[in-house]
Amino acid sequence: MNVIFVDDSFPFDGLTPRDEPMGGAQKALVYLAEAMAARGHEVTVLNRCAAAYDNRGVAWRPLEGGDRLDRADLLVALRHPALLETVPASRHALWVTTPGQSLLRGEAAQALAQIREVRLVFMGAAHRATWREDDTNATVIVPGVADVYRQTEGLGGYWPPRAMVTTHPRMDMDWLVSLWTRKIEPLIKGAELHIFSGSLAAGAQGRTVPEEVRDLWRQIEAAAGQGVRVRRPLPDHDMAEEFRHARAHLYPGGLGEPYAFTLAESQAAGTPGVTRRQGAAAERIVDGRSGFLTPDDEAFGNCAVLCLKEDIVYRGRSKDARTMQRGRSWDDAAAEFEALAV
Repeated sequence: MNVIFVDDSFPFDGLTPRDEPMGGAQKALVYLAEAMAARGHEVTVLNRCAAAYDNRGVAWRPLEGGDRLDRADLLVALRHPALLETVPASRHALWVTTPGQSLLRGEAAQALAQIREVRLVFMGAAHRATWREDDTNATVIVPGVADVYRQTEGLGGYWPPRAMVTTHPRMDMDWLVSLWTRKIEPLIKGAELHIFSGSLAAGAQGRTVPEEVRDLWRQIEAAAGQGVRVRRPLPDHDMAEEFRHARAHLYPGGLGEPYAFTLAESQAAGTPGVTRRQGAAAERIVDGRSGFLTPDDEAFGNCAVLCLKEDIVYRGRSKDARTMQRGRSWDDAAAEFEALAV
């Protein structure tokens, strides 16, 4: 089968997640394309890569200029419906990475109307619930988790205890930092909260942070004496090691979030997760086993303290995360994408 993926976000190729940190949706495209190629398909990615390049069975080609492709058996557009017309195809799929209702507005709605039959691929039940229109062509394909996270071995757990945060700064990170300083760190002196954020890392390196997160940056600076640290995101291999050694992944979660990629990765690596009972993040954790789904601030803080302070809680949740949450591979997801061409 001839499969073409199309993305117009930013330059990347098959080497990028091995060398640099990446956003979840674009990284998912890399791993899905490679899994499709490994299953014997002819796979091309049209995106903003700098030059034509072949890697792990995938042909990476510049979206603008270069070779033009005649036709695809299956064309998968990432995020933007307008990309569905890039190459003629027997079957079209839109890999949705935003709340479903965003497809009903402006250019997105106009572009969808141009293609008669488009499969809308959502990433989970919570994501699917954001689409309230006709569901004839809507389907759910849960993303896989890269092998580098699924193959980590052994317990980590640094001491002093370390928690990690990977959520977007505007997804209630201010709430989480406040909870840390008021209810978590005071009960575990010496505990550290490591925030992985590209935009906030600018401040940690002495550069100006974006205006929309300046208030948050000032809050983080004031919390430095309580173990709050900002770090730049890392490539997958390094992030897998960071997850393995953290005693908790604290994740606020949001109602509009499509999947919570980093929470899926940390679970596979054996990091107990603590999140709220809302949105896609609640689908990533087996409550009471691989982590905790919490109803309120008090419970969130208490569960974070348990993971960080009580070794028996950390070890049990870590073991269950590894054994229960690493089963979904990208090959599994690729098999379900294959069915879209039938």
